[in-house]
Amino acid sequence: MPACNIPDTLETILGITLKLAVRDWDYIVPLALGDLRSPDFDLQIDRVGTLPGNLANDPRYDAGETSFSAYSLARASGDESLVGVPHFLMRAFRHRCIITAADSGLTSIEQLAGKRIGLTGWRDSGNTWTRAILRRAGIGIDDAEWLVGRLTDQHEITDRLNGFGRPGRIDAVPNERPMVELLASGELDAIFTPFMPPGFFAPSSGMRQLLPNCRDAEVSYFKEVGYVPGIHILGIKPGVVREHPWLPQALSELLDESARIWLQKREKYADTTPWIIDELRQTSQDLPATWNRNGFAENEAMILDFAAELHAQQLTPRRLSPSELFPHAV
Repeated sequence: MPACNIPDTLETILGITLKLAVRDWDYIVPLALGDLRSPDFDLQIDRVGTLPGNLANDPRYDAGETSFSAYSLARASGDESLVGVPHFLMRAFRHRCIITAADSGLTSIEQLAGKRIGLTGWRDSGNTWTRAILRRAGIGIDDAEWLVGRLTDQHEITDRLNGFGRPGRIDAVPNERPMVELLASGELDAIFTPFMPPGFFAPSSGMRQLLPNCRDAEVSYFKEVGYVPGIHILGIKPGVVREHPWLPQALSELLDESARIWLQKREKYADTTPWIIDELRQTSQDLPATWNRNGFAENEAMILDFAAELHAQQLTPRRLSPSELFPHAV
């Protein structure tokens, strides 16, 4: 069901209200401002800083952004409390997410063998993809020492091992010390993090990305695998899907239309940062126009690879098939 622009005064035809929790992604702006609406349902967006811990049991929402890994692990255990939609609200290359000290001698993935590496969460989708990069370089879980903890003292103290610890190999950071402090003191050689710590880009931060040129590595990776890794998916409560089986596709298309409108405006209003127009140009040269296309068939190869990584990294007892992960989309 295609999305369309409609006036503020026009009521939705079916009287369906869908409450959606998503991070504050820029491509949500047309929906958040009401510039874009669906004629078939009323979408109420809650832009959250932290995703709901258990979307399936959260009474505030009918649908939302959720971890691809957490969803996959739930499916592997027989938990069907969410219907996953192969719509990837967050995609990201991971080479850029490996950081080290500014004065570190490390400049390649291969040099991480035998090193002490910090992670912000063991089962996290992004960190699973980052470990996959190391596996491609011949570095398995047993080839490094892993410490899992909070990135800075501003991050909450919580269980980040989620039952996947292995004493002497995969441990929680002692005394909940922030990992950026351990990096500065030399107690960690590198950190895997989805978001850079505050001040990271300042010349005096004392930190840098591991690879001198992440973009080249990521473009090469795309040419090898054919996708930008999916990190977060769209999850909808089963009751909503049972009552309105057309709604997952309609919501996915609405989100895609919002992203299309946002990009169109971004290409016109490119003066918010000095070189964003160069970034847009470079992306169109380095990647095909379909790099962020959603849907089951369009992402089946990536879903298959992620399921393989979950099993290889001992997060799931067996390798799930894409159709097992997204049965409603097949």
